[in-house]
Amino acid sequence: MNPHNLPPAGLPPVGLPPAFQAQMQAQLPTEFPDFQAALTAPTPVSIRLNPRKKVYNTTGLESVPWCPEGHPVEGFYLPERPNFTLDPLFQAGAYYVQEASSMLLYEALRQTVNLDRPLRVLDLCAAPGGKSTLLASALHPDSLLICNEVIRSRVSVLRENLDKWGYPNVVVSNHDPEDMSNLTGFFDLVLVDAPCSGEGLFRKDPDAMQEWSEASVDLCSARQKRILAAAAPLLDKDGILMYSTCTYNDQENAENVAYLTENGFRNRPLILPSEWNIVERQAGDPETGEAVGYQCYPHRVRGEGFFISVFKKTTFTAPVKLDARTFRSIRALRPRETASAARWLQNPADFSFWEKPNGDVMVLPKSLEKTFLFLDSALKNKGFGVEIGQFKGQDFIPSHGLALSTIVNQKLPAVALSKENALRYFKKENLVFDEPVKGWLLAQYNGLNLGWVKGVGNRVNNYLPKDWRIRMDIKEYV
Repeated sequence: MNPHNLPPAGLPPVGLPPAFQAQMQAQLPTEFPDFQAALTAPTPVSIRLNPRKKVYNTTGLESVPWCPEGHPVEGFYLPERPNFTLDPLFQAGAYYVQEASSMLLYEALRQTVNLDRPLRVLDLCAAPGGKSTLLASALHPDSLLICNEVIRSRVSVLRENLDKWGYPNVVVSNHDPEDMSNLTGFFDLVLVDAPCSGEGLFRKDPDAMQEWSEASVDLCSARQKRILAAAAPLLDKDGILMYSTCTYNDQENAENVAYLTENGFRNRPLILPSEWNIVERQAGDPETGEAVGYQCYPHRVRGEGFFISVFKKTTFTAPVKLDARTFRSIRALRPRETASAARWLQNPADFSFWEKPNGDVMVLPKSLEKTFLFLDSALKNKGFGVEIGQFKGQDFIPSHGLALSTIVNQKLPAVALSKENALRYFKKENLVFDEPVKGWLLAQYNGLNLGWVKGVGNRVNNYLPKDWRIRMDIKEYV
């Protein structure tokens, strides 16, 4: 079976680990040759658009079937893989490079969650941020989205990707799932995109194939059950839990699906068109409740290996009550400071203004302020709100995050950059313009904000943060 007529790749044969090969031959007895051939085919390239920064030209591009054009979450295939690092639109958050199969999360959301009302949502294993940015795009704008990553070294890339996406209703946290008990019964939706053995990424990442072993599968399965056990109490009754992996084996998929049906959850089947070629896989015990998950295979879909299953919580867990009356470390801005900072926002009346101990000014959506107050007590390692800048004497220094955010005042002075100058901006070079400029300006490319520059006399200073500077040579691209 080869529904996409995969082209010959000219790549060497894949040396699959014998135990993995036996596993997949048992799982795909008649389709295994096509599956194995798909692993030598070129990896499809796909992107997902930011619905609040829609400037990417999609003319002539094929849509990802489960993220069709015209929806809040739109995915497209690219004919080849460009150098994304040197695309100013990528750096500005116009799109996220995401493997197409994993975008199936959007269809699961559409079928099982009311996206027309504000929700409390947790992405429990969030880095690097692909699922988090998809959730942010799909959710009601007054929803709360907490993006948690347990590994501290991965938090920075998660935060950077969310800063590029630019939504103000997002919290980034750094906690082990077992340390989030203060949020018991708090969420309407929890996504567990679990760390796994990565079998579905063998084509994209040959190193994952070399690292695979039956022992690693056992280790991943045990870790996933621990994460699911910690995630379950965080949901309110009737809340939705979505479990996904990028792997194929039963230990990490079917057995964990069965574990949930045996521990207070009822499976929520999806209705997927047959032409999508996604396989429905059975799991669970008929006596405790059969369940299904949905498996993408690279020989059946234009994407990689991905598994997802959806559940509804059937039990009640009493929420934790915390007496949080004031924020622990931020103070409200004085009226004069608020008036000065407000001009930088498109709709300042929708936000409250605060200052952190280090002098950073941040804003919180008023619709979520009480929720943020609770989270300030409930979580130790977290960051919320949009940092918009700092006061330096009488001057206000705007932040890079404000420029990339979707709340910045669109009437602020701006300067349009060519692609060459946009790349020089991301190299953190000072720019030269034909006409002198003065004061703070938004540097823009194709109408999209890239960051800040400031005209001072005859020079233009580049305020891109050092950590955001690209280090690649741009000579052949300008």
